[in-house]
Amino acid sequence: MMKDNVFRFKRFEVRNSLAAQKVGTDAVLLGAAMTLPEGPQCPLRLLDIGTGTGVIALMAAQRMEGNNVMIDAIDIDPEAISEASANFAASPWSCILRAENISLQQLSASLEGSTAAGYDAIFSNPPYFDDSLKAPDGRRSTARHTDTLSYRDILAFASRQLKPEGTLSLILPSETEAALLRSARGFGLHAFRILYICTTAAKPPKRIIAEFRRSGPAAALPENRESIILTEGTARSAAYSALTAQFYL
Repeated sequence: MMKDNVFRFKRFEVRNSLAAQKVGTDAVLLGAAMTLPEGPQCPLRLLDIGTGTGVIALMAAQRMEGNNVMIDAIDIDPEAISEASANFAASPWSCILRAENISLQQLSASLEGSTAAGYDAIFSNPPYFDDSLKAPDGRRSTARHTDTLSYRDILAFASRQLKPEGTLSLILPSETEAALLRSARGFGLHAFRILYICTTAAKPPKRIIAEFRRSGPAAALPENRESIILTEGTARSAAYSALTAQFYL
């Protein structure tokens, strides 16, 4: 529920006035549907690329509650990081959330030669406009266009920094699917799950959530294809309501 530039979820609030990219359905879908690590391995390290308000990282923190986990959230927009930091500090999981004003390229360079074990999960709602007309607001244009961050950049980073059983989760327009999967294979990443997102039953998928693991020397991992419809009539569908039940008011 949105009021006074604050988006209220069941267990946390997201201030939504400084970040160029506001809380939206895509972010909530990724936060609710993405695969997160399970099992006794610890400590766990998660990375949110292009965090904006921090909503996806906050959803991950809620879902991972009770685990030994640290969630890093990065963004090149200092105002977004300021807002994400405030949202993290006000949440029940402030001790496991860290926001940093750094680009993916800078983070990648800082990790070169590092002995750190890598990430158990990387996730992003990345910019996806390549050549379309840019918004006059420069910060919003940066948040929406691939000039400074593309899914190819994220695939390249994940191919180096994911743990062997780690996962990469991206939400993108459905028309990027073929190029995305082709690029991922080139970086040694294999899609193990694709979730097709349809606004109604009568419309083709508008978005996909694509999830990847690093390909090993053996056969490719099995690929699970699913779909979800967001609305039935004028209300949320039963499937969408169930998916977001622990978050939406």
